[in-house]
Amino acid sequence: MVIPLMKQAADEPGADEQAPLRYGAVWAEGAVCAVEARRALQAFLAYVPRTGRPPVPAPLAIDAELVVSELVTNALRHAPGPCGMVLLLSGDGLAVTVWDTSTEQPVVRQRDGQRFGGHGMHVVHAVSTEVTVSSLGDGKQITAYLRRVPDEDADDADVMMDAGPAA
Repeated sequence: MVIPLMKQAADEPGADEQAPLRYGAVWAEGAVCAVEARRALQAFLAYVPRTGRPPVPAPLAIDAELVVSELVTNALRHAPGPCGMVLLLSGDGLAVTVWDTSTEQPVVRQRDGQRFGGHGMHVVHAVSTEVTVSSLGDGKQITAYLRRVPDEDADDADVMMDAGPAA
């Protein structure tokens, strides 16, 4: 079950379009799966145009889904207890933060085509402009920054985002 965080003032329709747009969710132990986290991201991205902001370009949305999926899956596999996600959309991009209760730092392993699994953090680093890990008193948080890149074919990207998730 997702427990939404309080809405921020800037999240209201008609609010300052220059202010960052935030979304957060907290999941109880065993209550999250990567699919639910991706759906939360998709709902957040679908909400963006209703605030007067331009739609998020499709390449950024696809990379964000990948990052959310990998980070939440890692939290499920490696950390007991609750976890949470915070999305922060600003003019230059999207920050995806996932926190969990494990104090162990994530490992970026070398690519190995013979190994099954263990590639998640490598993938997160590959699609992000920056990845930071911060220790918390009872866990850690990982933030991946995805920069908004001017899209040469913005009309097609807008159509992809307005169409909603594929069935």
